[in-house]
Amino acid sequence: MSIIKIKKFFLFILFLFLIPSSAMAGDLLLKSLGHGSFLIKGREKSVLINPFKAIGCASDLNEPKDINADFILASSKLADEGYNPNDQLMFVEPGVYKFEDILLNGIEVPHDRVGGRRFGMATVWSWEQNNLKIVHMGGAAGEMDINSQIILSRPDILFISIGGGLKSYNGSEASDIVKTLKPSIVVPVHFRRGKNISDNCDFSNADFFLENMQDFRIKYLGKSFEINSKRIDKNTIYIFKD
Repeated sequence: MSIIKIKKFFLFILFLFLIPSSAMAGDLLLKSLGHGSFLIKGREKSVLINPFKAIGCASDLNEPKDINADFILASSKLADEGYNPNDQLMFVEPGVYKFEDILLNGIEVPHDRVGGRRFGMATVWSWEQNNLKIVHMGGAAGEMDINSQIILSRPDILFISIGGGLKSYNGSEASDIVKTLKPSIVVPVHFRRGKNISDNCDFSNADFFLENMQDFRIKYLGKSFEINSKRIDKNTIYIFKD
């Protein structure tokens, strides 16, 4: 196993042109584990995104324990998105990393609307898997600078918070980001949908976001779905079952 942290931005750009594809083309499995957590399984690697402790808005969900993954990508160390009781390999700090043949780019974005002064900074992750560019913005609530927008632009798959509250984009903010980044597929996370959710949860449902996304069609899915990189949907929102 080789893990290298690269501090110089220009090296990241160089890697984009020189490294081999992170995995051979084929089906990419997206499996929803609830809240903003997903298992993303390609032909060669499996990535666990934002494992959570069953508290707050995730209080009615089963914690994603004992998930077989090569590593974890977390937006922060908060318990609802960076819960790692088994001490698995976890990337959480912003920076550029290389795990074997996968290049990971973590960009710092405020976790609130006051520049991170309340909840600190979140890490937005971008990487390539099965020849698909993936961006996960499950822990962000603040504005992105122009450099971040360029790096994150035109992903094949964008995971983004839409439920509002103190630590998450609301439907209007999320739709503006989608229009800026221009993804092919959008996977909304962090929104209210269960009847047993905690009264302390400040998420709204998906309606406000969907009302602002009239140019996208909607696919309602189960807990998992496979994407073929050669036949990827365009302008499509995937709503996974929690």
